[in-house]
Amino acid sequence: MEYIKVTRDNLEEEHICCAISNNRDVQVSSKKAWLADRFDDGLVFLKSVERGKCFIEYIPAENAWNPIVADGYMYIDCLWVSGSFKGHGYSNDLLGTCIEDSKEKGKKGLCILCAAKKKPFLADPKFLKYKGFSVCDEADNGIQLWYLPFSADAAQPKFKDVAKHPHVNDEGYVLYYTSQCPFNAKYVPIVEQTANEHNIPFKVIHIESKEQAQNAPTPITTYALFYNGEYLTNEQMNDTKFLKLAAR
Repeated sequence: MEYIKVTRDNLEEEHICCAISNNRDVQVSSKKAWLADRFDDGLVFLKSVERGKCFIEYIPAENAWNPIVADGYMYIDCLWVSGSFKGHGYSNDLLGTCIEDSKEKGKKGLCILCAAKKKPFLADPKFLKYKGFSVCDEADNGIQLWYLPFSADAAQPKFKDVAKHPHVNDEGYVLYYTSQCPFNAKYVPIVEQTANEHNIPFKVIHIESKEQAQNAPTPITTYALFYNGEYLTNEQMNDTKFLKLAAR
């Protein structure tokens, strides 16, 4: 498999693996705009030359859009290999390249969000354990921070308190999200409209800066849905899923 690094210079021409469409699609344009603003922060987006979901996205942890303390680490936003690409060792390729690059940049290790059991849009814990990662912190909602140190004396990353104990003060549904995930550009407005049409209390908080993300009341900032103050899920909703959830 050949891989290509997406940069500001080729961003407009390259497809984005997590949203296979053209640049006029709102999902693609929102994701590319988010990426363009992250390159100066050290973000790396490495993907298959083939069209499909086969890529890794990572950034120095100090610039990650998550409330973590992981100075000197590299944070993996997403490692996604699916469909016909699975089972060919591409995840090993991508992670191996990230490890090599991070070591060359003098990083202490890698960290990534996960959970004890596989959750949507989170890394597979079995794969991480196989590659030598282990849990270094866990939030009250079961979201875990895993790490792969490059030396035995490397300090363990951890969640900030605001993320370790996720909670909001608002009643009804509250959704925190970023433009890091392209699907939000399409589905968040749909769920918001659905809630309004059914008179369901629904508040949307679009995280638009690193500072805002690093102080959000949730370990997952790409998509975090709360109800009456309590964290519910990071699984993206469409209108049908949301109404089913609200009917419980």
